[in-house]
Amino acid sequence: MEGGHWSVTVTQHPTIGAIIAVGSGKGGVGKSTVSLNLALALAEGGAQVGLLDADLYGPNIPLMVGLVREQWGSDWALAWKGAKRKVPVIERFGLRIMSAGFLLGDDQPLVDSSVARLIATQFLWHTDWGELDYLIVDLPPGTGGVQQVLLGSARFAGAVLVVTPQHVAHQDAKKALQMYRRVGVRVLGGVENMSSFRCPDCGRLLDLFARVPEPRSLWAAGVDRLGDIPLDPAISEAGDTGRPLLASKPDSVQAHAFRRIATELRRRMEA
Repeated sequence: MEGGHWSVTVTQHPTIGAIIAVGSGKGGVGKSTVSLNLALALAEGGAQVGLLDADLYGPNIPLMVGLVREQWGSDWALAWKGAKRKVPVIERFGLRIMSAGFLLGDDQPLVDSSVARLIATQFLWHTDWGELDYLIVDLPPGTGGVQQVLLGSARFAGAVLVVTPQHVAHQDAKKALQMYRRVGVRVLGGVENMSSFRCPDCGRLLDLFARVPEPRSLWAAGVDRLGDIPLDPAISEAGDTGRPLLASKPDSVQAHAFRRIATELRRRMEA
C-alpha cells in the first residue's frame, strides 16, 4: 500500500477469460441477486460461467441456489485444511460456484479484516474453476480493504455497480466508482434494481420511489446505464426458495431484463 492506495497487480488468471466484479456503495440494493441472475443470463448463451460469492460479511449465494452445508462434501473441507490441491467448486444451475458461505457457519461472523483479505484472494487463485469464459465476483458492499485487495489480486475485465432509485444508493455508488478508478478497474456500467413496479391490474410500470435527480445520480458521474430491473416479489421469493429467477420464471419481465443487461455487458467488453 503506497500513498494511501492499494497497489495494482495486473496478473491475468490462466483459466478465466474475463473476471467481472459486481459491487455497490451500500448493502440492501440487490447486488447478490444481480450477480446470480447476470451469471445465469451469460450461461444461457452457452458460455462457461463461474460465480464467486466474495461477500465475506454476508454470503447469500448458497441460500439463493438451494445449497445446504451437507452438500458441500468432505473434499471441499479437506482442501481448505491444507491438502495440496485446489478447492473444488460446487456446480448448480449450470454455474460453477464458490462462496464465503462454504467456509463460514450459517450464523458465523467474520470480523478479522486481515483474514478476510487473505481468504478473498485465496478464492480467486486456489479454487479449481476449470476453463471459464466469465467469472462473476459478488463483492462485499462498500469500499473497504477486502474489495481493494481482491480487485488488485488479478486482472479484472470490468465492474458493474448496482443501485436502487434512492439518493443514498447513488451517492454511495459514486464513492465505489472512485475506488474502481483508483485501482484501475473499468466500470462497464450500472444497474438500477427495484426501479419500478408493474401494476398487476393495468400492466403499467409505476415508479415506487421518487426519481433521483440526474445531476445527483450515478449516471451523471459518467457511468452508463446497462439496464433497470423492475421490482417483483417473485425475485426475493426465488432467492429464498433456492431457485433463481431465470430458472424459476424464465419468461418474466425481470428475467428478460437480466438477459438484456448480459447482452449489453458482453457488447461493452468486446468494444
